[in-house]
Amino acid sequence: MLASASQTAASAPLDGVAGWAVSIMETLGGLGAALLIALENIFPPLPSEVILPLAGFTASRGSLGLVAMIVWCTAGSVVGAWVLYGIGALLGRERTRAIMNWLPLVKLDDVDKTEVWFDKHGRGTVLLGRMIPIFRSLISIPAGITRMPLVLFTVLTAAGSLVWNTALILAGYWLGEQWTVVQDYVGIFTKVVIVAVLVALAWFVIARVRNTRMSRTSGETGDDAA
Repeated sequence: MLASASQTAASAPLDGVAGWAVSIMETLGGLGAALLIALENIFPPLPSEVILPLAGFTASRGSLGLVAMIVWCTAGSVVGAWVLYGIGALLGRERTRAIMNWLPLVKLDDVDKTEVWFDKHGRGTVLLGRMIPIFRSLISIPAGITRMPLVLFTVLTAAGSLVWNTALILAGYWLGEQWTVVQDYVGIFTKVVIVAVLVALAWFVIARVRNTRMSRTSGETGDDAA
């Protein structure tokens, strides 16, 4: 059923985001692909599971070579990541701590522990984060906040983006007009990631509320005993 639906969608004329993206890539070539991917990094509503397979599909139509398309898209990923890194760097540790301290259920101890963890595991986090939906863009902000060396950040971002971009571009190139199959499966992966994030968030909230109640109960017991 999934394949049938994808074939039906693929046989229809490209419109909406897909038609717009293909027109930009066919008009501007590699620069257009890089621009789209840079925007996709900054504005997640432009999904990579649509843009990258379309880049491969566009390359299959002879508008730009496959290798050139991968290189341009990876360059676009790096540029978009630089923008978010810059936002994180401008925000800085102190402003981040102030914002986190303002949020309910968040303690500065949590922020400190997160910073220590990122300082220790930041390299692997940035590298792998570039291959995970949602986190692909967001991971650049804490890298900027913690001032990860820009050269190191660029190398890790380029390496992780190269793997993700190559996989989706190749899929779109090989599938041709059936490129929507990639969108379907990456969409499922994205939903799994979202559910995992929501479960983790719910666990954090429940644990924090429970600990807060236990602390209040212990405090009241101590006051009564006194």
